[in-house]
Amino acid sequence: MALDPPTMLTISIALAAAAALYLAIEWRSVREPPLLFWSAGFATIAVGSTLALLRGIGLLLIGIWFANGLLVVAHGLFLVGVLRFTQVRLSPRWLLLVPLWFALLLLPVGPQWSNVMLMANSLLVALLTLKASLLLRPHGRSLSVGAVQLRYVLLVHGLFYLAKAIIAITPGTLIDLATFGGLIIQVSLVEGTMAIMLIALSMTGTVRYRREERIARLAARDPLTALYNRRALEVRAGHFFKGVSPAQPGALLLIDIDNFKLVNDLHGHVAGDRLLVALAEMIRTLLPERSLAARLGGDEFVILLWGSSSERVLELGGLLREQFQQFAGNTAPTPQPVTLSIGVNLFDQPPASLAALIEQGDVALYQSKRSGRDSIRFVKRPLADLG
Repeated sequence: MALDPPTMLTISIALAAAAALYLAIEWRSVREPPLLFWSAGFATIAVGSTLALLRGIGLLLIGIWFANGLLVVAHGLFLVGVLRFTQVRLSPRWLLLVPLWFALLLLPVGPQWSNVMLMANSLLVALLTLKASLLLRPHGRSLSVGAVQLRYVLLVHGLFYLAKAIIAITPGTLIDLATFGGLIIQVSLVEGTMAIMLIALSMTGTVRYRREERIARLAARDPLTALYNRRALEVRAGHFFKGVSPAQPGALLLIDIDNFKLVNDLHGHVAGDRLLVALAEMIRTLLPERSLAARLGGDEFVILLWGSSSERVLELGGLLREQFQQFAGNTAPTPQPVTLSIGVNLFDQPPASLAALIEQGDVALYQSKRSGRDSIRFVKRPLADLG
């Protein structure tokens, strides 16, 4: 089978339709909005390529102008998908591309009509594609393999169309859009077929990574407070402990809310949840760099401080107790004050496990509760034995 222009267009139609269906199916399982726009873009390419075949029976307006217009629309949809993925907004001035394309209808048909039409079409596609590639640059963070691949595929695709625009206006270039005449058109059909496959695969890899990253992030967080859960804290604690030494000691603060049950009994569980969220936000605000915080469950929280001392612990714990008691008293007053009890475990050697530290901190927390609550108690015995 000869790879003549009609054959290449037929292959492009099949590939674009398959890519549109594939991305639509992916969207049903992943539910990432960019997939819908990218699927619509490939569907538009399939329709445009079908219209392009009609120029062979003399329908030039539909086969050239409408077909090329849909190609521009398809790349516009690709750009919108990238915008949704990167959460960036474009200037409204980009909408000027729409009347610019319609202005091409006013071009008089003549010897240079095919060259001018191809140049304008290629410039528009190049502009949209290169902008999408530019948006996928890493901004202070690494990109997934799929996103990097998509970025470079779009970059090469956009540069190809930019080269087409330059060649189209080069003196002596023979182009006949009505009959697919000219080497540049045939090369463009081959490039378009390859680009469809590469772009579709890259788009799928891009959103799959985003979904897996989001799932992993949600699995590591407490759903109410958005602090780490215990399992996530245990995973990160190993790296945290490696930096602990006599020169840079660590501290574990085990925090429990006093009289929390009164809040739920008198004001309902919504008020209790509001207190938990407020305490988590206070912890986030006061937390120094390289520290970790988690909700262990119920009304119990834990903080791991790096490079700490008893003075710094007392300062942070005092601020936390003061802010929380004031907030609780204003939002959920109770007969007995709702305060914080804190058990502190200072250590200057990596412990055997996080569980060992928490167990020791729990002893100090119990002492705080037994001595009247609303206080900070330190583990009394040295914890070198935990190492």
